[in-house]
Amino acid sequence: MRRYRLRVRDSFASAHSLRGYEGNCERMHGHNWKVEVEVESCRLDDRGIAVDFRLLKDLLKEVIGKLDHRNLNDVPPFDDMNPSSENIAQFIYGEIKGKLPEGVSLSSVTVWESETASATYSEVE
Repeated sequence: MRRYRLRVRDSFASAHSLRGYEGNCERMHGHNWKVEVEVESCRLDDRGIAVDFRLLKDLLKEVIGKLDHRNLNDVPPFDDMNPSSENIAQFIYGEIKGKLPEGVSLSSVTVWESETASATYSEVE
């Protein structure tokens, strides 16, 4: 079976503190987050495209726009849950999942909090 995987990346800047964490991350600090979204499709349209990159980029921009230059601890749902890389990846996944065209599925969302540390969220189907 053919399978096409497409990825888009973008970034945003925000601050957060991790509740209940023992160490530096319990204090307010900031990151220049990088986000990668991967989708899959088994088919191409008549133009030879699985999904327009512009659509994927626009969806990602819409979601990270809610987080950019904010204190994440004040932004729902992170006002009730820790704004960890893992939870941010899951949040972005949930925001994008239902907005993809038919035949395109969301594989994963990876959130990089630094050049050397990331968290990836995906759902097993």
